[in-house]
Amino acid sequence: MRHYRGMDVTDHRIVVPLDHADPQGEKISIFAREISTDSSKPWLLFLQGGPGGKSPRPGSLSGWLAEATKHFRVLLLDQRGTGLSTPANRKTLPLRGDSAAQARYLTHFRADSIVRDAEALREHLGIAQWSTLGQSYGGFCTLTYLSLFPQSLTRCLVTGGLAPLDADAKTVYRATYQRMAERNREYFSWYPEDYETLHRIYEHVRANDDERLPNGQRVTVPLVQMLGMYLGGNTRVHLLHHIFEEAFSDTPGGERLSDAFLEALNAQSSFASNPLYALMHETIYAQGEATNFAAEQVLPEFPDFTHHAATPLLTGEMIYGWHFSEDPALRPLEDVARILAEHEGFGPLYDLDVLAKNKVPVAAAVYHDDVYVDRELSLRTASQVAGLQVWVTEDYHHDGIGDDGPAIFRRLLAMANGEDPQAASNED
Repeated sequence: MRHYRGMDVTDHRIVVPLDHADPQGEKISIFAREISTDSSKPWLLFLQGGPGGKSPRPGSLSGWLAEATKHFRVLLLDQRGTGLSTPANRKTLPLRGDSAAQARYLTHFRADSIVRDAEALREHLGIAQWSTLGQSYGGFCTLTYLSLFPQSLTRCLVTGGLAPLDADAKTVYRATYQRMAERNREYFSWYPEDYETLHRIYEHVRANDDERLPNGQRVTVPLVQMLGMYLGGNTRVHLLHHIFEEAFSDTPGGERLSDAFLEALNAQSSFASNPLYALMHETIYAQGEATNFAAEQVLPEFPDFTHHAATPLLTGEMIYGWHFSEDPALRPLEDVARILAEHEGFGPLYDLDVLAKNKVPVAAAVYHDDVYVDRELSLRTASQVAGLQVWVTEDYHHDGIGDDGPAIFRRLLAMANGEDPQAASNED
């Protein structure tokens, strides 16, 4: 255990089966970091967003974590394949063998396996029951946890992560495109000059095929559209304006994209630090059928997002086949991604009968204008889970816990505890 900046930090590592249905088979390691101020407090498991995101690396107690440690010992789980758990990326996956073997390996990296890893950690630590906080994809994992092991849960808090229980990937992405179109309109109503700049950028890259990111990737119209990830939250949406402000530089050879713009685009578009996000993203919606790059399939239904549009709208959490052919970090995994997209053997992630009879208190923040987890799909899910209380708010977007984590945490905890949520959210 280490103590710094007002918190006790303890690392935990366990070994679990790659396939929990085969406990005697291959093993992988799982890492989790405990953050606490009082070891006598009950436990809270934090389920990170993603998929493919490692847990937070706090340097001090702040935000939602500072509030959570007033009530709990917090366990930050590195979901399998991420962080200090056994990694899965372009360098390690070839150890599995050919592309087919790598894809088979990754079929064990969905929410059902993550939840079983968490159960192994709970048992290893001797915890009878614990609470959970699931952000975004962590909320998806929460619903799987409630389906598989409700007896292990005291209460569950969810922020921007009520997964569609029975909607396929195409349905999800149709909603995502609609929300992103609305968010584009909102953003460019604030900054109409940025729309003109975006058009200039598109025209520039259409006429110049030699613009390159720092990683060597060619700058294309669809790549620039990935800047739409900035539209997914309140904490950084206005930072996009600063990126557009510095888009061009005058050079002896004429106008070029600036180093500042290219660096910002590289940071947003490269999957070098989280390849599982791209590889596994559509599998989180797969239950009994292949996804086949669903976002790409439904794209023609939304012509304002296609690269043929004069000024294509910015995209969000969409994964396309070209990501794997053009991103240097994903190129070695192109065949793996195709095999996963065509895989029809993914089983169910949720037990609708169990959820309909749920007795674990669940409180969920649903963000009214969330561009990544659709409000209407979230509310449909809420209606299918007994005892799930919903707080619909227009005050936050998908990154709510980064925007005002303490207030959101207090309100959800009060809801789950049967207390007055308004009084809790008004606390200093």
